[in-house]
Amino acid sequence: MVGHTFPEPAPAADPWRPDTVRCLLRGVLFALPGLAYLLTAPLRHPGRHAGALVVAGLVSWAWGQALGHRAHLRMATGRREAAGTLLTGAPLGAGLATAAAAPLTGGGPVLLATAAQSLYLAAAGVLLVLARERLLLAALVPLIAGAAVLPWWEPGTALRTGPPLLALLATLAGAGHALRAALAVPAAADGPRPRLLWSLPYGLFGLAAGLLVLLEGRREPYAVIVLTVSMGPAEWLLYRYRGPSVAALRATATPAGFLLRSAAVLGGCLVAYLLPLLPAAYLTGAAPATLLLLAATLWTALLLQAFGAAWPPAVICLAAAAVAGTVPVLRLPPGPAVLPLCCGAAVLGLVAYALLVLGRPARHATASAARPWTATPRACRSASTNLSSTC
Repeated sequence: MVGHTFPEPAPAADPWRPDTVRCLLRGVLFALPGLAYLLTAPLRHPGRHAGALVVAGLVSWAWGQALGHRAHLRMATGRREAAGTLLTGAPLGAGLATAAAAPLTGGGPVLLATAAQSLYLAAAGVLLVLARERLLLAALVPLIAGAAVLPWWEPGTALRTGPPLLALLATLAGAGHALRAALAVPAAADGPRPRLLWSLPYGLFGLAAGLLVLLEGRREPYAVIVLTVSMGPAEWLLYRYRGPSVAALRATATPAGFLLRSAAVLGGCLVAYLLPLLPAAYLTGAAPATLLLLAATLWTALLLQAFGAAWPPAVICLAAAAVAGTVPVLRLPPGPAVLPLCCGAAVLGLVAYALLVLGRPARHATASAARPWTATPRACRSASTNLSSTC
């Protein structure tokens, strides 16, 4: 009798392997627009100008999240169709953000600054959705050069406003170039258009996340900078989560065993994301507990969104933002401690729901086949784009 051996097949390439360079570059790109506020700081009056910029930033954040999700839904049909969505939605979002903040500007330079911020966020969102990060980095070179001379030289009014204006024009030109290239692609076969309602929870989450970050930034502005830069590694971990989850699916034979492995993967990703933020919090003088709980809230919500579970994180984060914003206004207890308490409660709810949803083998086995736009975190990339606008 001749024995037969059946060797294991060669391990397949991990389709969820993240692009480390791109994720790190995106983290830098999320933070670089803050240099415009640094350059123009002496030209602004924080008490009069901040309100308009914040309102416009919140509207841009919410709109950009919803538009980014819808564009990625259309990307499943074709690149041309996604570009058409961005071409219509990005200018509309910039106009809505400027109009929402206009009553707070008093007209004049503040209105122009608000419009410039809204236009930049819309154009940068287009470039990020179309994966043109290097083009956006090139557009921000004038901003980097202008900020680099500040420690040694006072540039004056003209040179403080010139680099942000050049960066804005370059970003708008880059977005136009990227859209023109995408629209030149042959149209795909007509398919069903996604419903607008599908993108609503993503926009609501963007609004809630913006409010939570704003509340943290009012007390700890440097913590928001840390959080902004961390969005690059956060996106890397959103991709990385998929690989070990699929490996756990192959290595377990029972639902209970997969749930345990899934919980370990989720916990490992959260620890990997939060651990570097701890020394960063101490270096910036921020309260570590608030920063870590807020970061955990955002990352877990984005993970759920990446798997198409959009409404629960939107509702949980909206509730946390509403309570954290209302308590200080009404001067109710527990006072300043309300933000970490709300974020802590949100994290518990989000993690519990993540284990309920992502602890099921079927969610990982069928996601990429049934709903390709929810199988990757591409649909929530744009959520990070506007973090720097609320500092």
